[in-house]
Amino acid sequence: MKDFRQKLSLVPTKPGSYQMKNKDGVVIYVGKAKNLKNRLKSYFTGTVTGKTRMLVEDIDDFEYIVTSSELESLILEITLIKKYDPKYNILLKDDKTYPYIEFTKEKFPRLRVVRNVKRKKNLNYLYGPYPNVTAARKTVNMINRLYPLRKCEHLKKDLCLYYHIHECLGYCKKDVDETVIEKMKREIITFLKGDSTFIKKKIEKEMYEASSAMNYERANELKMMLEDIDITLRKQKIDLNHNYNFDLINYYQDQNYLSIQIFFVREGLLVGRDKEIISSDLDVSEQLTQYILTFYDKKGLLPKELLVPDVIDSALLSEYLQIKVYTPYRGKLANLLSLARENAKEKLLEEEEVLKKNDTLRLEAIEELKQLLNLERVSRMESFDNSHLFGTFYVGGMVVYDDFLPLKDEYRKFKISTDVKDDLGAMREVLYRRYYKVLMENLPVPDLIVMDGGYHQISVAKEIVTSLGLSIPIIGLAKNKKHKTNSIIDQNGNVLPVKSTSNLFLFLSRIQDEVHRYAISYHRNIKAKGALSSLLDVVPGIGEVRKKELLKRFSSLKRMREASLEELSEVVSMDVAKNLYQYLKDL
Repeated sequence: MKDFRQKLSLVPTKPGSYQMKNKDGVVIYVGKAKNLKNRLKSYFTGTVTGKTRMLVEDIDDFEYIVTSSELESLILEITLIKKYDPKYNILLKDDKTYPYIEFTKEKFPRLRVVRNVKRKKNLNYLYGPYPNVTAARKTVNMINRLYPLRKCEHLKKDLCLYYHIHECLGYCKKDVDETVIEKMKREIITFLKGDSTFIKKKIEKEMYEASSAMNYERANELKMMLEDIDITLRKQKIDLNHNYNFDLINYYQDQNYLSIQIFFVREGLLVGRDKEIISSDLDVSEQLTQYILTFYDKKGLLPKELLVPDVIDSALLSEYLQIKVYTPYRGKLANLLSLARENAKEKLLEEEEVLKKNDTLRLEAIEELKQLLNLERVSRMESFDNSHLFGTFYVGGMVVYDDFLPLKDEYRKFKISTDVKDDLGAMREVLYRRYYKVLMENLPVPDLIVMDGGYHQISVAKEIVTSLGLSIPIIGLAKNKKHKTNSIIDQNGNVLPVKSTSNLFLFLSRIQDEVHRYAISYHRNIKAKGALSSLLDVVPGIGEVRKKELLKRFSSLKRMREASLEELSEVVSMDVAKNLYQYLKDL
């Protein structure tokens, strides 16, 4: 570790944001502090362990920006985290957004499950979030079957099947009484807010009518709906006197792990929860604040209120989010906050041993790899593989790992020129495009390139990397005649002494399996979906504009496959038309 005593002596005791950098000048951690001097000194004095130790060992320099207030330092911190995506800051494990139930405010309303809710705020009625998408869809399907709402996105020219099976009032052709629509709206909104009285009575009435008409299959279906409602509401109901609407967050920390629980309470119902365990022993207040802000930035709408533990600066968070944030110290809400902490603790105790074992194995594998390749650092690894369709239309895939953990946001797909007819030619194009972009856009340079293949693939990688003036170590994972990985080869063609039972071999094999899966999934997904829009994505030379023009002209895959080369060239250039024509013939 470098000696920062002289530089630390110059740091002011003012609020601000600080940025830690590694030897390549890459920002690896962004934080904020009320007192920059005290916070920065804490990293380099005393004993540090776990993730903090890994961070400190990786620091080669630091910078800081003084701000006039804590709010400014928080805003700056979050801005820089988004900009640099630092290695040691809390990152959500996935970017999936939670589904909400949307009840539209249109003249003829619709009910559906949606995910992209940020742009819909205040436009429609939104209920949720529902971490369990199955529960959300089940609720929507049930209501749509009970109430004859509009089902189509745009009104049809004629009555559809839903009208004939009595699940739509025929809004496209019939004059529907507005009072009927308003009554449906009131009952549905009341149910979505947690009061099932109207819908239960409606189901019971229909159930008895179906039974009297000896339609026992329908009667049994309605009986199961009633049971589902009872079970769902019984599970969701919590002991509150009011129909509160809030999210509640608490945590439990043990050694190097931070377990977080989030409860979503709507109209006094616990509609769902989120849980995550993060490898971190850094300042818990800072880590929780970063997590909360990242969570709501990526996952969807903010709640009306947010309940947090007292380690968090509620006033600062409230000022930033522009919602009410507070810590309850007594009563039922305080008990609920304690319950979230107990859940966080139980989840961590349940998984801690597995997490510790996996972290230990990863660190041992990293150390073994560093020794084998005689490298000071091996953290970021990029791996490549290709896939093709009938020997043509190659695509490439790149996966990125950091300390043997996948960085899925940085995975990339490559469409490859149609004149490429072999794996090495495809790999040459992918590698050149990737590392030319790394140079031009000043992207992170990997510590290691992992090729899915033997010396031929390594040679292509060396050729490209050298031609671009880069110096990146390369290894290959070679397969035997049975197409099973049996050796690891360095960039000089030497087989490295790694046992197939070792942790290092296991982690490298995981990378190889992942890049292979990622590359072939491109073609598989396109073929499985069968969607014309998706099929066009794979053809070189066709971007969003040309895709829209082709879809507008031909509208279906059948019509496009029947088109002549000349007809295709009327929409796109002749070179692109030839690519598309050949591709459609091979499907």
